[in-house]
Amino acid sequence: MRQRSLIAITAALAAGALTLTACGSRDSGDKSSSGSGGTTVTIGVDAPLTGDLSALGLGIKNSADLAVKTANKDKTVSGVTFKLVAKDDQAQASSGQQNASAFVADKSVLGVVGPLNSSVAQSMQKVFDAAKLVEVSPANTSPDLTQGTNWQTKKVRPYKSYFRTATTDAIQGPFAAEYIYNTAKKKKVFVIDDKKTYGAGLAATFTQEFKKLGGTVVGTQHINPDTKDFSSVATQVKNSGAEAVYYGGEYPQAGPLSKQIKAAGANIPLAGGDGIFDPTFIKLAGAKSTGDLATSVGAPVESLPSAKKFVADYKAAGYSEEYGAYGGYSYDSTWAIIQAVKSVVDANNGKLPSDARAKVTAAMQNVSFDGVTGKVSFDEFGDATNKQLTVYAVKNGAWAAVKSGTFTG
Repeated sequence: MRQRSLIAITAALAAGALTLTACGSRDSGDKSSSGSGGTTVTIGVDAPLTGDLSALGLGIKNSADLAVKTANKDKTVSGVTFKLVAKDDQAQASSGQQNASAFVADKSVLGVVGPLNSSVAQSMQKVFDAAKLVEVSPANTSPDLTQGTNWQTKKVRPYKSYFRTATTDAIQGPFAAEYIYNTAKKKKVFVIDDKKTYGAGLAATFTQEFKKLGGTVVGTQHINPDTKDFSSVATQVKNSGAEAVYYGGEYPQAGPLSKQIKAAGANIPLAGGDGIFDPTFIKLAGAKSTGDLATSVGAPVESLPSAKKFVADYKAAGYSEEYGAYGGYSYDSTWAIIQAVKSVVDANNGKLPSDARAKVTAAMQNVSFDGVTGKVSFDEFGDATNKQLTVYAVKNGAWAAVKSGTFTG
C-alpha cells in the first residue's frame, strides 16, 4: 500500500453541529411530492423508516422529498413532474431486496435513493442492475459495493447502476486511525465490530492503518447486534490495558457499549465511524460519553456555504425529524437522479425515451453539479469524487467537530 497522508484542517465549531455525512416494506406516502401536468417520474427511497436506525432513515427520506419538491417548484425538468415513494427496509437485507423488486415493478420509477446500510445495498444491487434502474446511496461506505470484494488488490466495478455520494471506508477507517494515533496520541486500541458488512469492513481498514502507523491492537472482539448486554466484552477491554476502543458498527449498540465499558472501569474513549454519529449515541452512552469520537463523511453543515439554502428550506418545510447525518447527501443523491433525467429528456427532444431507465443510468456517470455537500460527481467506479471527512468528539452532551480534511493515497 502506498504511504498515505492526512490533510487536515482543524476547526473549532459549535457544539451540536450536524454533519453532511458513515448503513417486508411499507410505503410511506404521507409526504410524497408531486406537481402538476406532464409526465410523472417516480424517485424511490429505501431506508429504515422504523426501528433503531429510523432517526437516520427519516432524515434521508425527508431530504430526498425536499429535493423533489424543489425540482417541481422550479420546473427543473420541463414537462416532468417528480413523485417520491419511500419504502421501509427496517435495516434488513431481505426487506431491502423486496423493496428493490417493488421499485423495479413500478415502471414510473427511474431512480432510487438509498439505502442506509451497506448490507442492505448488497441485497439490492443485482435486482436494480438487471433492470438497468439507477441507485444512488447517500450513506453506504463499504468499498465492496463499487470496487468488488477484492478491492484492496484489484478493483472491479460489480454493477454499473450503483452510485453513491458518500465516501468509502477505505478512506474513513484510515482517517480515524491517523487521528487516534497522531492527534489523540492513543497507541493501544481494542477493536470491536458487529460482524455486519459495514462494521466489519470499517474495523478492518482502521486496524490495517493503525498497525501501519505503529499502533498496537491489544484485543479484538465481535458482538451480537441483537443484544444490549456487552458486560463480558467490557471486562475484556478493561483487562487489556487499551487506551481507546474502536467500534465498527452503529449507534444502537455503540452507545450501550461505551456506557458499559466505562462502568467496567475503563475510562477510555470509544471511537467509531459515521454509523455512530447521531445524537442518539450520546443519549444511550450517557454522561461519561464525553471524549468519545466519531468520523463522518463530509463537513459540518454549518461550515458549508453551499448548504445554507438546504438548511433554511428544510426548516421551512416543517419536517418533524432532523435531516441528520446523511441529509445533505440524500438531497444530492436525489438531485443527481433529477439531473440525469433532465439530461435524458433534453437529449430526446423534451420527452422520455422508451428505454429511459437505461439512458438515465448511463447519464448518471457524467452527472456533475454544485450540490449541498459541495461538488457532486462520480468516478469510474460510481464512487463520489468528494472524499472529505470530519472527526467529531462528544463535548457538553453534543457532537462537536474537531478536525476536517481528507485522506489521500
